[in-house]
Amino acid sequence: MGHVPNPFPELLPSSVSLVSECLLPWTKSSATQVIKVYSEDNTSRAVEVPSDITARDICQLFILKNHCIDDHSWTLFEQIPHMSIERTIEDHESVMEVQSGWGMDSHCCLYFRKNYAKYEFFKKPLVSDFFPEHMVSISSETNGIMNHSQLIQTFLSSSSCPEIHGFLHAKEHGRKSWKKFYFVLRRSGLYFSNKGTSKEPRHLQFIAEFSDSDVYTLLSGKKVYGAPTDYGFCVKASKLNSARDLKLLCADDEQTRTCWVTAMRLFKYGMQLYQNFIQPHQKQKSSPMRSISENSLVAMDFSGHKTRVIENPSEALSVAVEEGLSWRSKNLMILLLSDIRISCSSLAIHVAQPWFHSKLSRDEAQKLITQQGLIDGVFLVRDSQSNPRTFVLSLCHTQKIKHFQIVPVEENGELFYSLDDGHTRFTDLLQLVEFYQLNRGVLPCKLKHHCARITL
Repeated sequence: MGHVPNPFPELLPSSVSLVSECLLPWTKSSATQVIKVYSEDNTSRAVEVPSDITARDICQLFILKNHCIDDHSWTLFEQIPHMSIERTIEDHESVMEVQSGWGMDSHCCLYFRKNYAKYEFFKKPLVSDFFPEHMVSISSETNGIMNHSQLIQTFLSSSSCPEIHGFLHAKEHGRKSWKKFYFVLRRSGLYFSNKGTSKEPRHLQFIAEFSDSDVYTLLSGKKVYGAPTDYGFCVKASKLNSARDLKLLCADDEQTRTCWVTAMRLFKYGMQLYQNFIQPHQKQKSSPMRSISENSLVAMDFSGHKTRVIENPSEALSVAVEEGLSWRSKNLMILLLSDIRISCSSLAIHVAQPWFHSKLSRDEAQKLITQQGLIDGVFLVRDSQSNPRTFVLSLCHTQKIKHFQIVPVEENGELFYSLDDGHTRFTDLLQLVEFYQLNRGVLPCKLKHHCARITL
């Protein structure tokens, strides 16, 4: 999957400042503050941080403290429980500024969890995956269909005027009812038409602009706000903390909601969002994992009273073979014993895997995958609630979550696991997952990103 090339190299600094190079940036400011961060299992941890710390800094801190793999998907979320809304805090945002907008009795929270979809729109090769053609128009001299890279550039460039339009449900102010209107999103703000699909200025009514507002998703839109679908979102002004002040909206499907929310983020942050996306990749290029060239490694002899460098290539080879044989003889018994243990515990080898979530219901699995990003290949494995002897693979494809039963197959006293009625068999769930990470098989897509939960 190719990344969008840097659309405006002249706008980026010659060397992007790498926040994560200073993982504990205590020296940046003498003022510190204690913040509390929650994980998905609602465990929390309080840490003292500088007052100018960013969301990316906090993610790097918790990645280190919890020994997580940094795959650039860890994200800080702002959750406002009394409004039942949440949003991704962008990597560059000041966490203290976010908290300064909270009311004294709001019980707002910071959550640390994965979000694989955070920058997916910069990676997708197809425009239609994030911006369906019928929802996008560009008021410029572009002829024909734009490719994905060109479309993203129009959003990032302040001189171009892309537009998102389509029908959304809106909650009428002061009422419980929702009504469908034709909405238009432009760089100047969000509007709705009071006359069908007319975009004439006299028919467009201003709803919100984004310089001092943020877009949130509704966590329980149907239950809390009586939303007509599960695909609710809203625009909230930074300093307003009452549900009455929310501009509540609702789409008919996930793709439509994703299009609106993504476009709002791009309009609000522009090039800063692209810099956030490329920054970890810049760091990887400038900071290779190994600081010593493999060519500088030499063979050493530690058998005598003094160590010496082995300069003769033939001697170095014979020593390497001898050490290998010695290691194998020493560890043969250990390996044999471990084989016995493995044969006894192969049924439970999956329990320690980060993608396995034991007693997770179907609804909880859907919620977890939705939280960590509705992109192709996000998955988890869980116990089946309907059949205690089987497991279920929950997988996201085309922004929909599908569930596949993993059936145990017994033959000649041996137990295997299969997704395709026994045609492809595996001795344990670990083998099954590793196979489908490399091969699509009967699945709609390969397994790519596992849902992980951590305890802080």
